[in-house]
Parts: sequence; structure tokens; C-alpha cells
Amino acid sequence: MRHANRIKKLGRTSAHRKATLAALSSALIEHKRITTTLPKAKALRSFVEPIINRAKDDTTHNRRQAFRRLRNKEAVKELFGEVAEMLGDRPGGYTRVVKLGQRSGDAAEMAIIELVDFNDIKPEGATSGKKKTRRSRRKSTDTAPAASASADEAVADEAAAEAGDAVEVAEEEVAEVSEEATAEVEEAVEAAGEDVAEAAVEVEEAAEAEVAEAAVEVAEEEVAEVSGEAVAEVEEDVEAAEAEVAKAAAEVEESVEAAEEKIVEAVFEVEEEVAEEVAEAATHVEETVETAEEEIAEATAGAEEVVEETVEAEPATGTEPVTEATDEAAPEADEAEKAPSDEAEAADEGDEEKAE
Repeated sequence: MRHANRIKKLGRTSAHRKATLAALSSALIEHKRITTTLPKAKALRSFVEPIINRAKDDTTHNRRQAFRRLRNKEAVKELFGEVAEMLGDRPGGYTRVVKLGQRSGDAAEMAIIELVDFNDIKPEGATSGKKKTRRSRRKSTDTAPAASASADEAVADEAAAEAGDAVEVAEEEVAEVSEEATAEVEEAVEAAGEDVAEAAVEVEEAAEAEVAEAAVEVAEEEVAEVSGEAVAEVEEDVEAAEAEVAKAAAEVEESVEAAEEKIVEAVFEVEEEVAEEVAEAATHVEETVETAEEEIAEATAGAEEVVEETVEAEPATGTEPVTEATDEAAPEADEAEKAPSDEAEAADEGDEEKAE
């Protein structure tokens, strides 16, 4: 829905319409009057009058806003110069649209749009301020007395009258021809102005198309350059990251190798310590075993001596004392045998704990 959207599209896109109105506005400001189609004239009036209204206040901001719409430095200079001086006191209604009828060929409605304070060109069909007069040769019906005028004077008067009439006729013809020539010149000027405006629009459209193509080409080149630089930077970053990763991997491998060497050294040290402790424990066990064997031998010898003494002292009692002595010496021998085995088990448990 186009509710309250009364813009005249003129059968053009937004950019094309703005360019057309800018060109027509520049032509109107420079030539003060242009001939175009009626829809364009009406659209131009609503487009150019706000710009002319800004020209009343000559500031940098207003000049920039006018140039933003007109896109023509000469037109902006003319607008804030001569046009602002002439239209400075007018509160509004800076332009006038006059219909001209249909154009031959496509029957388009034509119109003239002009700045009202610059209407110093007479419209077509206007008459000059000089009143046309034409004298006619009067024929006298009265007969002159023969005595008051001679034949020569009559001839001279007739020749003078004919000469005056010829001069007046020539002046009237020259005035008519000059008026017709002026009208033709004005028509030619208006047609030329329209042609110039249309040519300016075409030139501006072609220039805008060329500028757009050039801008697209430049943008594509810049995008290609930027993309190439970005790819190069990304490749450099990737190479640097790969180098850092390789360096970090090498450092990790060195750290792992150093840790493995330290672990191997620690294992060797632990094995050496365990071997030394095991050897010491074995030596201690052997010494303990030897001591126990010596104690067992001594206990056995003592028991035998006791048995012998008992046998010698009580031969009649039989074997009971010997049995009792043997029973008493057996626990001592068992304890002596268990002692080395307990020490060996303790040494083995200590070695296992150290190994863990």
C-alpha cells in the first residue's frame, strides 16, 4: 500500500530519479527556465523549492546540503549568488509551471517550469508595447485651384507621400519579421534548453554508470588485494603456529627423555640401595644363623654333659632324668632355630618395603 506516499516515481529507479531531478534542477537554476514533460515539471517543483529555500541562509551546512542534492558546483554557486539575491524576500512559491499541450510524436504533456522572479522573457503570442500604425494614402476629391499649385508641386507631393507610405510599410514589415524571428529564436532557445537538459541527464547517467563500474572494479581489486594479504597473513600465522607447536613438541620430548633418564637413574639407585640392604640383611642373617648354630651346639653340648652327669649320678633310675633333660633342652633348641628364621623373614619384609 502506498498510503500517504505521494512521490512521483517517473518510471525510474530511486537512483535514476534522483539523478534526473538533480540534472533538471541544475539546468533550471542556470537557465532560469526549462521545457520538460508535465510530470517531471511537477516533481521538479517539489524537489527544487526546498533547495532554493536553503539558499536564503548562506552557510557552509546549507551549501553542503544543496550540493548533496544538485551535485553541481556551478549550480550551487549560481543558487547562493544571483538566485538567492532575487528570491531572498519571497516567502515561497519560487517556481511556476505553465502547460504547453501535447508533444508531437508521443503526445506527452509538455510544460515550462521557470523561476518567477526571472520572468523577463515574453511568452509566446504577446504583442510589443509599440502600437502598430499604418497610414493609407488619402485621395483628395477636392480640386486645387489652378492658380495656387503647379503641376510640379503636385508631382512632388505625390512622390513624398508614396515614399512615406513605403517607409511605414517597410517599418511594419521589419517589426513583424523581427517579432517572428524573436519568437522563433525563443522557441529554438527553449528547444535547445530542453535538448541540453536531456543531454545533461544522459551524460550524467552515463557518467554515473562509468563511475559505478569504475568503483566496482576498484572495489574488486581492493577486495582481491585485501584477500591476498589476509591469506598471506593467515599462512604466516599458520606457519608460526606450526613452528611453535613443533618447538613445544620438541621441548616436551626433551622433558620426557629427561624424566625417563631421571626415572632410570632413580630405579638404578633404588636397586643399588635395595641390593646393598639385601646383602647386609643376608650377612646379618648368616651371622645370626652362625651365632644360633653356635648357641645350639653349646646348648647341645651342655645338655649332653648334663645327661652324662645325671647318668653317672643315678644309674639305677633308668632313662627318666635323661628324658626330662631332653624335654627341657628341646624348647630352647626350637627357640634357637626359630630366631634365625624370624630374623630372615623380617629382613625379607624390610627389603620388600624398601623396594616398594
